[in-house]
Amino acid sequence: MAVGSLSAVLPASAQQTAPAPAWDTYSDTWVGVDGLGRVLPTHADVGGPRPGRTLGVFYFLTFAHGSDGPYDNTQILKAHPEAISDIRNPAWGPLNSSHHWGEPLFGYYASDDEYVLRKHAQMLAAAGVDVVIFDNSNAVTYDKARNTLCRAWEEIRRRGGKTPQIAFLCPFGNPDHIGTSTLNELYDTLYGPGLYRDLWFRWQGKPLVMADPSYADAAGLLHPSHVPVELPGGGTLGQTFTADRPFLAIGGEFPTWNTTSSGMTLSLYAGGPGGPLLARRDFQNVTDNAALLLKAGKELPPGRYYLEMSRPVGHIGWWGYSADVYGGGHAVEDGVPAPGDRSLLIRFAGEAQPQALSPDARRTTPEAAAERARTLRDFFTFRTPIAPYNIQSPPPEHWAWLQVYPQAPQRDAAGQVEQVTVGVAQNYNATVNNTAPMSIPGAFGRSYHDGKMDTRPGAVNWGYNFAEQWRRALQLDPPFIFVTGWNEWTAGFYDSWVQWHAPPPIFVDEFTEEYSRDIEPMQGGHGDDYYYQLVANVRRYKGVRPLPPVTPRPITIDGRFGDWKGVGPEFRDAIGDPAHRDAPGYGQAGPYVNTTGRNDIVAAKVSYDAKNVYFYVRTQEKLTPRTDPDWMLLYINADADYKTGWLGYDFVVNRHVGNANTSLERNVGGQYKWRPVARVRYGVRGNEMEIAIPRVALSIGHLPATVDFKWADHCYARGDWTDFTLNGDAAPDDRFNYRAVLEGVRPSPRPQR
Repeated sequence: MAVGSLSAVLPASAQQTAPAPAWDTYSDTWVGVDGLGRVLPTHADVGGPRPGRTLGVFYFLTFAHGSDGPYDNTQILKAHPEAISDIRNPAWGPLNSSHHWGEPLFGYYASDDEYVLRKHAQMLAAAGVDVVIFDNSNAVTYDKARNTLCRAWEEIRRRGGKTPQIAFLCPFGNPDHIGTSTLNELYDTLYGPGLYRDLWFRWQGKPLVMADPSYADAAGLLHPSHVPVELPGGGTLGQTFTADRPFLAIGGEFPTWNTTSSGMTLSLYAGGPGGPLLARRDFQNVTDNAALLLKAGKELPPGRYYLEMSRPVGHIGWWGYSADVYGGGHAVEDGVPAPGDRSLLIRFAGEAQPQALSPDARRTTPEAAAERARTLRDFFTFRTPIAPYNIQSPPPEHWAWLQVYPQAPQRDAAGQVEQVTVGVAQNYNATVNNTAPMSIPGAFGRSYHDGKMDTRPGAVNWGYNFAEQWRRALQLDPPFIFVTGWNEWTAGFYDSWVQWHAPPPIFVDEFTEEYSRDIEPMQGGHGDDYYYQLVANVRRYKGVRPLPPVTPRPITIDGRFGDWKGVGPEFRDAIGDPAHRDAPGYGQAGPYVNTTGRNDIVAAKVSYDAKNVYFYVRTQEKLTPRTDPDWMLLYINADADYKTGWLGYDFVVNRHVGNANTSLERNVGGQYKWRPVARVRYGVRGNEMEIAIPRVALSIGHLPATVDFKWADHCYARGDWTDFTLNGDAAPDDRFNYRAVLEGVRPSPRPQR
């Protein structure tokens, strides 16, 4: 394959990202070995790209800061194993509060942490994920967190980078029109205004929504739903209203989702947002669906006012309507108008009891409802979400999100297989053949396979359940695979659920490392094993582009880089990904601060001749001084054997940099220890650097040979794999490596400078 011809095997859609030219990193050609020694498949193992294969991953936006917690079940049970039999043990958080099953690698982050959102985009795109499906099954759309993610991902795309696209899973049913309300809110806040259009995932030419088509029925649209809107940490919810006579107090109804330790602040302003403050009060220990009133302190005249809710403690929201129902006001979120209206209670002067501010004639007319229904039906491709995990013959155009093995194929209207799920684990219990809490004995954990739990030590690391589900999905080979999931992390702490009662404590969806279903890497435990298991299976499903061998040119180490122009291939890294973080965490966690990002590595090359192997690297901006700590390290796996060296790296370059030469060191004992081998020549100017290393020093004799390598700037912290994920900039990212195939061809003549 000619130099630069990797772009010839790219799908056209991947090369048309505006406004910057698409910056394809060829991540499917990256090589690597996970912490268990499992080797990522390459083109030689799985063949070339297979068109018509799409990979979606379930994604969650539920993590707020400014609330209580985090409560980590793994840490709780490690310190207090007796708590498994006592839900009143003080080691647990409050009843009905959210608990983490473990700690994510990026800490207990909040959903608006842009550093984490960028890392997610990078990791998911590198894995070959095409779309994330947001969980809106509880009728909450998390608009603020979603928009923060979309802005961060859109910025990556503006630089030419790649991110997954987005779609949504709506409620499984439509009681009180909650499915209709959710669909409408998604349309009103995202699709209707045309926001983040480049991120919309389309199926059959239209934006995909996992919702029953009946949610767009005119009858449901005619009567606005009574729905809760959660108040995220750091945000505000509000409602403008018009009082037609004097009043003494104003308030609303506030859900806390079965918690009793939540709180918030109500403020009343004249006119609208930003008007004069008239009254304010903090409310604590709010019970679920409490009716609360803010007293004005005096009789207020008729006129226009604004009631605002802020400073949440715990899990709290505001009940409202899915449509605009008050002629004299509108809903507000974070200071700007929002769809729908909030429920309001008002106590007029001279009356002892408050009354609901009645919706008026602005309710949707039958004609408007019918027109809206047509708009929604024409705009979306609908796929009805299936809740049960064991339906073997679902109706056409129904999609599952999680199933037990062997997963049933979901079919299109023509009866062809269209979608199959792959799950990490399932909150399912064979004793009742139905959904059950993860914390109840008998759940299908990460180690469940062949009809039973694998109890061997360390089984949880290997993902046997995940592997079994992947084998089934690859056998069915559908156009779409839905993987559950990426980052759920939390579950409610209950004393009962359906027919299940404590003890043990009831955690429905997530419980512990074994009984959880997240792929995102964790602190300790199985680390990033599930991430690379995902990468490997996506490659088996979608195929891998071939990696061309190195096209060498003679290189002179002089800090002039014209002789590199004919060298290929160019190994690329994401642009704009050095670590920069300063964000509060979930609940009381954090703040999380990381300032290790420095040089943004964007491209590398390798050349060779009879005596030397040459390495080239380019950064986005001018390189920082060579005296900086952990400056532009080059890790080399000279024999492509990951059983030797530190994480497979036999050599490291640049730990001790001089004026004209730099250090080459060999690994000692597989730990992060190195001994000197030689001083080697290097040249640097602006944002480019080149290094020449004698082949004999790398033990590269006869060709062909394979050399794996990684550039890393300011990554070192603990001397383990997490350094490349958390800190500085690594090229390529995480455990991945570039592979240079040296076939032994004679270098082409030196180009003219």
